[in-house]
Amino acid sequence: MKPPTVIGQFHTLFFGSVRMFFLGVLGFAVYGNEALHFSCDPDKREINLFCYNQFRPITPQVFWALQLVIVLVPGAIFHLYAACKRINQECILQKPIYTVIYILSVLLRISLEVVAFWLQIHLFGFQVKPLYLCDVVSLGKKFTIIKCMVPEHFEKTIFLIAMYTFTVITIVLCVAEIFEITLRRYCFLIRQ
Repeated sequence: MKPPTVIGQFHTLFFGSVRMFFLGVLGFAVYGNEALHFSCDPDKREINLFCYNQFRPITPQVFWALQLVIVLVPGAIFHLYAACKRINQECILQKPIYTVIYILSVLLRISLEVVAFWLQIHLFGFQVKPLYLCDVVSLGKKFTIIKCMVPEHFEKTIFLIAMYTFTVITIVLCVAEIFEITLRRYCFLIRQ
């Protein structure tokens, strides 16, 4: 079953194709071996791993993959429900209960995107700096703060901005979809 709105269909295409391709192909190219190239001074494996885990509690690729899956769930549940009940696109516009359920699924999608946006800001910020100051006091070393080099920081900053942009575009498309379905429902009621 296709989404009942033109904007919903575009969102599915944009979300399903462009965003996943961007994350899958370019995300791996930019972030693929980040932990291997993350180096601190002194350059010891245990310090590098400790500091990398402090720098990245979750890798961006894992976070964005989780975001994609979680944000797809409300739409998938609605489409599964619609398929089981044999609800077509026009039924969604004609029956108020289906319209409300569909709008609720889009609102849930918006909420999940906003939460993911906030988490992304909290976890990654807007810029990846070339140096990371790592607190190694818990390792029992004689020094407490060491400098670590972040590889390809500029590319990572551009990628972060692109992922923020995708999230904003998705939220805007979802809001526009709610307006479109509400307008189409209103026009349907006027014609009756």
